[in-house]
Amino acid sequence: MFERSEAAFEAARRVMPGGVNSPVRAFKAVGGTPFFADRGEGPWLYDIDGNRYIDYLLSWGPLIWGHAHPEIVEAVVAAARRGTSFGVPTELETKMAEKVVALVPGVEVVRMVNSGTEATMSALRLARAYTGRECIVKFEGGYHGHADSLLVKAGSGVATFGLPNSPGVPHSTAEKTLTLPYNDVDAVRRLFAERGDEIAAVIVEPVAGNMGCVLPVEGFLETLREVTQSHGALLIFDEVMTGFRVALGGAQARFGIRPDLTTLGKVIGAGLPVGAYGGRRDIMALVAPDGPMYQAGTLSGNPLAMAAGLRSLEMLEAAGPALYERMEQFGQRLVRAFTEAGRRRGIPVYGHAIGGMFGLFFHDGPVRGFADASRSDTARYAAFFHAMLREGVSLAPSQLEAGFLSAVHSEREVGQTEEAIVHAMAAL
Repeated sequence: MFERSEAAFEAARRVMPGGVNSPVRAFKAVGGTPFFADRGEGPWLYDIDGNRYIDYLLSWGPLIWGHAHPEIVEAVVAAARRGTSFGVPTELETKMAEKVVALVPGVEVVRMVNSGTEATMSALRLARAYTGRECIVKFEGGYHGHADSLLVKAGSGVATFGLPNSPGVPHSTAEKTLTLPYNDVDAVRRLFAERGDEIAAVIVEPVAGNMGCVLPVEGFLETLREVTQSHGALLIFDEVMTGFRVALGGAQARFGIRPDLTTLGKVIGAGLPVGAYGGRRDIMALVAPDGPMYQAGTLSGNPLAMAAGLRSLEMLEAAGPALYERMEQFGQRLVRAFTEAGRRRGIPVYGHAIGGMFGLFFHDGPVRGFADASRSDTARYAAFFHAMLREGVSLAPSQLEAGFLSAVHSEREVGQTEEAIVHAMAAL
């Protein structure tokens, strides 16, 4: 089934660390050999062995219009014919910025970058510059890219100084990162009561997507907004994953909470490398060349990424709320099929769906944070993942990652996936 992929992986391992350019692609969390992609079309992904899958990975989220959507391909090709990079401004960058500002409630001014990591790294630097403080708060299980200050292991108790979660991260950097349990309102209030005047910013995925898909409990995001404002800290919504995924204006539009800064990525590139950070005008005024906080990038605002992202956002705007309602209904159906099939087999299962995101857990639920998610049965998920591959369905190769739906998944694909879930669960 995977003969060519196995050979390709062996070749890749000779010239790339672990055979991949991003760790999770190696399938270590689920075992086995990763399949190698050949091409994609709509909701379908084809590997080099000729296998076809209904794709719910979607390049980890950006392909909200599926693979190789004709309008997005046309936009990229047209841009490439005019030149792939210039190093000077283009009107396309301004159009993209205007669209983001128009659609995302908390963004008055935006700076394009090349990745989500760049976006979060820059937003945190800006928050420290604006507040004159050094500490940041993140949440256990929240992933915000691989910048040094964010690769921190969660500590026990209400709040702890972070310890580096990767060799190469200085303790002096990690100790400025304070970690709290996601969805723990009391822990947030206690930390700010004790150390609020040291905190530059709180950074949070408003819907967590890197411990599986975990929803905020009622009052959690509201508390973050309240305590940051009362203590002079900034609230950063990391919407690299949720931006244009859970609603047209992101999670901040869905939940009605306006952060000070927002980071974006994924969908705004429609599959091309891109990120962005933006927020209040007075804060963004500190960014060079207007202000002293330096950040730059030769390929920032690259015309290919801007063309693809702009067309994607225009299409989402035209589709309106009905598209997000449809994706969420499909996600809820997948979660329901999963939980019903598991319970019939006596297997503990739980799940969430919101907008174009969903999460499946081999856990008796509820899952409200990383401690809950990490108690899930990862071995059973691995068996389920491979059973789903045999049924022609591609999910995230880790239980602690979200799944994604696209605008081009239809009743046909969702129905086939419901049947595949029943068959895969029966094989466990």
